[in-house]
Amino acid sequence: MHTLAIYHHRASSHQLTDYRPINAATGWLPPPPSGASVAASIIPKRGRGMALRSHKAGFGSITKSLHWVMAALFISVFAVGWYMDFLPLGMAKLEWMSRHKSLGVTILMLAVLRIIWRLSEPTPAALGKHAIERLAAKIGHLGLYGVMIAMPLTGWMMSSAANFPVSVFGLFTLPNLVAPDQGLFESLRTAHFVLSWVIVALVGGHVCAALKHHFIDRDATLRRMLPAFGGNDNADIGANTTAKENS
Repeated sequence: MHTLAIYHHRASSHQLTDYRPINAATGWLPPPPSGASVAASIIPKRGRGMALRSHKAGFGSITKSLHWVMAALFISVFAVGWYMDFLPLGMAKLEWMSRHKSLGVTILMLAVLRIIWRLSEPTPAALGKHAIERLAAKIGHLGLYGVMIAMPLTGWMMSSAANFPVSVFGLFTLPNLVAPDQGLFESLRTAHFVLSWVIVALVGGHVCAALKHHFIDRDATLRRMLPAFGGNDNADIGANTTAKENS
């Protein structure tokens, strides 16, 4: 005998309909799996994804928050840096330079926090179809983490070499990392400039890869980093799921 079980989930109203097959002999629904509630037995993995920590099927809310906050900070620090380069030397330029440094220090602190958090939790599996694609994603992520640390550090060291301490939003002042040295300052300025374009290339590649996964591969690589998504890698959000069982 064939029975049909249909699960329907409406995200807007959070209504769940339990269509487990009714026992023909008794007219009652069968009990849920041992140790599980009825809700847990019919809610798909996607519906359990709003956890703080990541899991094999999706990213946790802390990882997502760090990702998007840092993305906004990167846009801000580049916009401020670009703007201040066109200002003539004076108080206005120094004020914008101080904001640029403060944003950079904030990125450095969040980058360290993000790396520690990343090492403390599971990482969802990459969804690339080819091994070379998954390898490129891993190298790209390692490059991003490295530049997120190196770029603020070179900026901090550059200010130290110029004997110009870094004040973080006027709240506290960082100690100098190196002694004043004009030659070292010039070298660090060059390194900071080169790293700025390295990170532009890495972020550009990261964005293009995410869009390729979303529009061409049509997998959940981009969706699972969005705040509203948190579960099954290959699920279509809001879709009905139909399963057939043989008995």
